[in-house]
Amino acid sequence: MTYLEKLNPWCIVRLQPNMQHHIVARFRRRSDAEAHLQVLRRLIPNVNLTLIFNVALEQQDITPIRNS
Repeated sequence: MTYLEKLNPWCIVRLQPNMQHHIVARFRRRSDAEAHLQVLRRLIPNVNLTLIFNVALEQQDITPIRNS
């Protein structure tokens, strides 16, 4: 996940068959995402769109501490 994607965690997602999805747009604020989603639903009523909060956790290289 890029730095820009981390700054914009609210996503409008188009749901597709076979449990696949496509991110349509990203936003910093939930209110902006909800407003944009309402507009998209009015313009394209046949498409299945949803709003998600997309946070990807980075894996850190942590080595376990061993007690000897």
